[in-house]
Amino acid sequence: MSYAVPMAWRLARRYLRPKSDSGFLSFISLVGMAGVAIGVAVLLVVLGVMNGFESELKNRILSVASHATITGLDGPIMDWQPLADSARRAPGVSAVAPYVEARALMAQGRTVRGVLVRGIDPAIERTVSSIDQHVRSTTLAALVPGRYGVLLGKSLAEDLHAKPGDAVVIAAPQGVATPAGVVPRLRRFTVIGTIDSGLYEFDHNVALVARQDASRLFKTGAGITGLRLKLDDPFAAGAVVRRVAVDLGGGFYISDWTREHGNFFRSIATTKSIMFVLLLLVMAVAAFNIVATLSMLVREKRSDIAILRTMGVPPRTILATFVLQGTVIGLVGTVLGLAAGALIASNLTAIVHGLEALLHTTLIDPRVYLLDELPAQITGSDVLRVCGTAIILSILSTLPPAATAARTQPAEALRHD
Repeated sequence: MSYAVPMAWRLARRYLRPKSDSGFLSFISLVGMAGVAIGVAVLLVVLGVMNGFESELKNRILSVASHATITGLDGPIMDWQPLADSARRAPGVSAVAPYVEARALMAQGRTVRGVLVRGIDPAIERTVSSIDQHVRSTTLAALVPGRYGVLLGKSLAEDLHAKPGDAVVIAAPQGVATPAGVVPRLRRFTVIGTIDSGLYEFDHNVALVARQDASRLFKTGAGITGLRLKLDDPFAAGAVVRRVAVDLGGGFYISDWTREHGNFFRSIATTKSIMFVLLLLVMAVAAFNIVATLSMLVREKRSDIAILRTMGVPPRTILATFVLQGTVIGLVGTVLGLAAGALIASNLTAIVHGLEALLHTTLIDPRVYLLDELPAQITGSDVLRVCGTAIILSILSTLPPAATAARTQPAEALRHD
């Protein structure tokens, strides 16, 4: 038994060496390695894209969206300062900011778009979001009450053909009663900059103004639409905001980022599971190549196996020989696939941009995928899962031909030699 494995390894290594009289077997061995490598690389890249998409989407959402919000049930919250102070002192809450928000129409020239107008206090807004990092041409501090400046999402500004310095008109949903009937309440704002968050849903719909200007436009008086909360642990948003609302006395509508955007992440998790199962078929095909390679090798080496058996080599050594050979094919293919997958994933954005320039098309449409690039992030757990699966399939695929070789009868094999 002590010499069985070293001897099996020497035999396996000898059979793996390409020879002039076994070129076809060497070729299909390389095909088996290539199949495993392709399967591992494809799985790693696909899972990496899913991970990167999920992580990037999560980061961009949390940089511009509220971790949680508390809004009034029956209109604006009037006496909101004591509520904000109480919420700020609640466990798990790191910052609180008031806001005024409503849907409106925005027009520039003959172009009209529906927008979500959000009134903020720039100094306080910085404590609950990182939106100031995405402002172009100016800063949040430029939203001075009374000057009626507005920051437009990048895509929204492009749709309106508006640039800094241009005037836009915002029509509030509440009308004004006049002798001629109810007419829309209009206010002219000046575009002072744009917001490029990289999140299409935000950049295409949101316009930021000073909170006092929004209050005048939407006639909320001293009241606010609600409070935006930044939490120590964003993933505990649901439980924290619920506890804060109860401590404030109830009578509020609460929401959090996991409720508003949870469908995105659930769909990503489901897609990852489905893609993993489907792409296992690629590695299954590679495993069949290993089975075919070893089966043909066993058939070709029947006389060698018979001679080894007559010399006293036990069946377990013959079995180990072909198991080791198939395992080496699987290991080499797995390592090559891991290297290729990591290389492709780390340069995926550049590869996609190159293909878009070459094909003169858009492969990653932000209106569909919510992001304007294709990030990839390979995790250690994915590497272990993919590589482990590839190696296990490779080992299992060696067992049928190896068992056939171990059962070879010397007399039968040498009868026609």
